[in-house]
Amino acid sequence: MRKVRDYDAELKALGDKARAVKAKKVQQLGELVTSTGADALDLDTLAGALLHIVAESEVAENREAWRSDGAAFFQRRGRKAGKGNADNSQGAGETPTGGSQS
Repeated sequence: MRKVRDYDAELKALGDKARAVKAKKVQQLGELVTSTGADALDLDTLAGALLHIVAESEVAENREAWRSDGAAFFQRRGRKAGKGNADNSQGAGETPTGGSQS
């Protein structure tokens, strides 16, 4: 005899998964804003800049330039993260010259 499918449970599981994916996306966007330094902008300026980008995204040349700049940003960040982990043998309050910060 065939097992009866519980459609309600399957829909609930899919809804939970969709919410988790959306939450992860929102978190990653927040991390991106912070890592690029855009969190220093006020919300109106940041929103206006994003609206301009969306309006100009129809031009393929712009998108390709933005894509290559973004790829370069993440490559630099990856190298810095790797270098920082390897060279981070100093104490938290010390400068590279060995003195303490004021």
